Amino acid sequence: MALKNNKNLKLYYSIKEVAEMFKVKESSLRYWEKKFPIISPKKAGGNIRQYREEDIENIRLIYHLVKEKGMTLDGAKQRLKQNKETVRDNADIVERLKRIREELVAMKKELDYIT
Repeated sequence: MALKNNKNLKLYYSIKEVAEMFKVKESSLRYWEKKFPIISPKKAGGNIRQYREEDIENIRLIYHLVKEKGMTLDGAKQRLKQNKETVRDNADIVERLKRIREELVAMKKELDYIT
């Protein structure tokens, strides 16, 4: 979920938008916010959450550990506390590999079409 490359980057994202980015329920994001102090969206009038790029990056790391690596929330919390940089690097590598895989699958489809 590399937002840095997005030229249409917004300053704040709603909980609905963030939930859609990661294909998780809004209630999961609220729960993760309670468990992980590194997620601290700004709260506007009416207690409306406004997630910044930093919050989304932290959610991406938590998502990677919990949903992709199958860790418990407590395990993910501990891992982030031990070495957040390594978690970020690993998540970046996984994301790049997924994009490469998508490109290779698209190339294979093109080759299959040609032959």
